[in-house]
Amino acid sequence: MKKISQITLVFLIAAVFFTGCKKDDDSVANPTPPNEEELITTLKITFVDSADVNAAPKVFYYRDLDGDGGLPATSDSIKLDANKTYYATLLLLNEAVAPVDTISNEILEEGVDHLFIYDVHDPLAKVSITDQDENGLPLGLQSTWRTGTSGKTHVHIILKHQPGVKDGTEAPGQTDIESYFELVVQ
Repeated sequence: MKKISQITLVFLIAAVFFTGCKKDDDSVANPTPPNEEELITTLKITFVDSADVNAAPKVFYYRDLDGDGGLPATSDSIKLDANKTYYATLLLLNEAVAPVDTISNEILEEGVDHLFIYDVHDPLAKVSITDQDENGLPLGLQSTWRTGTSGKTHVHIILKHQPGVKDGTEAPGQTDIESYFELVVQ
């Protein structure tokens, strides 16, 4: 009898433990979003002259090291030679963590949900996106820039997050990063 009471007591304790620890899925206050926004502190754009791919690349940065708000963002002036074609590659980083997080890898993996927009405010350069997501829509981590005659203008590079609504245009989705550069063609 004593042994049966001990076994019953063990089962009762186990039953209370397991029912008390069961997670109630309906009571989760803040579920984690499937594509939580990453902090992007740095956009690096590298240009390679298509006529001389062995020449030193031209590298320019847009940085907002504390994210939106706070300290102002800084950007280099993009300086390209007139009447040339350049291959450009974007690299996005989160430099607020150690080691530095390469956000471009996530954007590439989730290409069907992302699109870069290149808005050149003058015909000094024509930008063409050269990479695509798995659905055949433009992505924008890689592009070709064809410069015209000498002059100055501005370039606005925007990364749109478009989960489930990407159609190859800027309209749908939310902006993950906006960067502004002065473009000097000389």
